[in-house]
Amino acid sequence: MNIQARSASSQRPDAGKAEPAVHFVVVMDPIHVADMLYGPGLGALLATGAVALHPTAFADLDSEPARRALAAADVLITGWGAPHITAEQLAAAPRLKYLLHAGGQAGHVLPAELGRDLQLSNAGWINAIPVAEFTFAMIILANKQAFRTRNLYRQRRGFVNRELEFPKAGNRDKVIGIVGASRIGRIVMERLGDIEVSIKLYDPHVSSAEAARLGAELVSLDTLMASSDIVSLHPPLNETTQGMIGAGQLALMRDGATLINTARGLIVDQDALVAELARGRIEAILDVTHPEVLPKDHPLYDMPNVFLTPHISGSMGPEISRMGAHVASELSRIVNGQPLAFPETAP
Repeated sequence: MNIQARSASSQRPDAGKAEPAVHFVVVMDPIHVADMLYGPGLGALLATGAVALHPTAFADLDSEPARRALAAADVLITGWGAPHITAEQLAAAPRLKYLLHAGGQAGHVLPAELGRDLQLSNAGWINAIPVAEFTFAMIILANKQAFRTRNLYRQRRGFVNRELEFPKAGNRDKVIGIVGASRIGRIVMERLGDIEVSIKLYDPHVSSAEAARLGAELVSLDTLMASSDIVSLHPPLNETTQGMIGAGQLALMRDGATLINTARGLIVDQDALVAELARGRIEAILDVTHPEVLPKDHPLYDMPNVFLTPHISGSMGPEISRMGAHVASELSRIVNGQPLAFPETAP
């Protein structure tokens, strides 16, 4: 059925039906991401049998059409760049029962005090997959000293005796330190189980028994920093983790070790990291920084021992549609009267 036939205005067309239709509205900014998630015209969402109250996503909920749509919605679908939903907007949406988020945490777009029952779901596990894949690939390349050999080959433009000049390159018997048994951290550890490395884990919320089940040895943060060839960061950003990797922790790292950050820039004391990197003793693979776009004259751009990328580890291109399929699956469960498969605790 085409978009016009399956979309709806703010007037709900389900009066008198035994099984009322499930109505949804989508809000995210930029709105073109909705096409990447769900296909043209929100196709993957409409395929569930739910009814769109507007044929495209809204960038915000401030306009009169957006307010009318939200007032009639059973389900609010949000994603990257979604605006914060205010208490007043929620109060004006009496039918709203669900919030499905194409991202890490649905609760981040809601007020601290909901004042009502609202069922939430997110695509955090789905978006964790490409981040973990990126991290795993960087671990493999860092242990092979791929970036250092590339720089040397480009400079020399001649024969490189890899065994003589890079005798410690390779992944076998290396120690990988994972900071944070988050969704991403757990997938990384699972992938590392397929190669001959040792895994050390720091996470104050994980027991030794659980770490062992994950294939890791639970250690203190200082022990992990001092004993790992690769340190990969995966904790959430909060009051306890902001700046947790400071000058003291960086100084503990082995000569030639690599720090990988695909989490959040503020987890690392960036000035301390620049100072340590300037000594040439360690290397860094940074997909996140603070601020997220560094000033043009920032030293991290030009350091030869830094591999810097513009936050590409998360879902990109066709990976984005995998998140959309996940949200559509949750919407389908709502349409069919089933509980959410990936419920999130409301804030």
